[in-house]
Amino acid sequence: MNSTWDVAVIGGGLAGLCAAIAARRAGVSVRLLESAPPAFRGGNARHARNFRVVHDGPTPYVPDAYQPREFLDDLDRVTQGDGNHRLAQRLVAESDGIADWLMANGVALQAPDTGVVPYSRRTVFPLGGGKAIINALYATATDIGVAISTGSEVASLRRSTNGTWSIVATTAAPDAAAIDARSVVVCAGGAGADPAWLRSHYGASADRFMVRGTPYADGRMLADLIASGARSVGDPRVGHIVAVDARGPRFDGGIVTRITAIPYGMVVDGSATRIDAAGAGAEPTHYARWGPRIAACDAQTAYLVLDADGLQRAAPQAFPPISGATIADLAEALGLDPATLAQSVDAFNAARPAGAPPIAAAPFAAYPMRPGVTFMHYGVAVDDHMRIVWADDRRNDSLFAAGMIMAANVIGHGYLAGLGLTLAAVFGRLAGEEAARHVLG
Repeated sequence: MNSTWDVAVIGGGLAGLCAAIAARRAGVSVRLLESAPPAFRGGNARHARNFRVVHDGPTPYVPDAYQPREFLDDLDRVTQGDGNHRLAQRLVAESDGIADWLMANGVALQAPDTGVVPYSRRTVFPLGGGKAIINALYATATDIGVAISTGSEVASLRRSTNGTWSIVATTAAPDAAAIDARSVVVCAGGAGADPAWLRSHYGASADRFMVRGTPYADGRMLADLIASGARSVGDPRVGHIVAVDARGPRFDGGIVTRITAIPYGMVVDGSATRIDAAGAGAEPTHYARWGPRIAACDAQTAYLVLDADGLQRAAPQAFPPISGATIADLAEALGLDPATLAQSVDAFNAARPAGAPPIAAAPFAAYPMRPGVTFMHYGVAVDDHMRIVWADDRRNDSLFAAGMIMAANVIGHGYLAGLGLTLAAVFGRLAGEEAARHVLG
């Protein structure tokens, strides 16, 4: 731990792994520092299930075609044209080969005609999900000689007088280990898992937010970089927040706790009064509209109410629904006022949104919901070479960033299915290559 490395990668999620492997394959020495212990390594990618790629025609792992112009149009639609267009173009262009690169580094992809994955011409499904990607890439990184330290949280990153970077990492020992590196790639994620940080931007209501991913994305490196002069991008008060089951864990609930059946029923708050989320509708992204709406409720809690037909249409959830033979029984089970809930159901049935089914067939069911933070639209600015941009517009040729710590450059708000993994893999690989290129001259 006391020698000088060519490239140090801070963060062992998907972006960090791709950066470390790309740099090592370029012929330089690489040390990767991951703050989580081995069982929880990999960041939020452990919970992901697909990634978005462009392709001209069918491949063994994705059907039909998805052209670059479509990807860019989809991205412009959800971001409303806000973001670094040059980086977005590079992300889309490089997504064309990222599936093959991942497969060359041990990742297995699922054929679209096997298993139970939904049809998608836009996204690729890894065989075994995000956890399988992480395990495969860690195995490859180890095999090719990347030195990996888990349980190593970076406490400081400073430029040394000799031009290298000095990194102090708190290890599980618990003592501090210092390393030097000629080039650094920061892939430590954003700040969405730090309760104190969330509270500072959302107030006391953040104490009842759920964090869908790793608790180790605490934003310390992000705060350290900004305090050192890095330019920030995005808004710390805006996040990708979705509706999740309130009975799930505070951290690491992942995709299985997301509530997706809202179009098949109605939502009420703690007073049993129906609420709505503007523009949610029945589109696949409706759950992202509901996260902020639930965050605005008292106690940050709401309830999805379904009848027997709606429950049958809903996908299986991680937790069983709370049920009642009648609406009054369901209200009692939820701790809501029976008369108010009955009035809300009657009003909903009398003036249902277009396409919404009635709530009429017994027995009835409900899911308690809270806002679940996926990531925050806030990070550090980077240029086309993944170099961190300082507030005075300087760049340092040996300091790079990739993954969610810089995602707000491309997606300052909104989201697309599969975008997170693509962004991490593409920009992680590019940052690793650029870091190695700097070392090699």
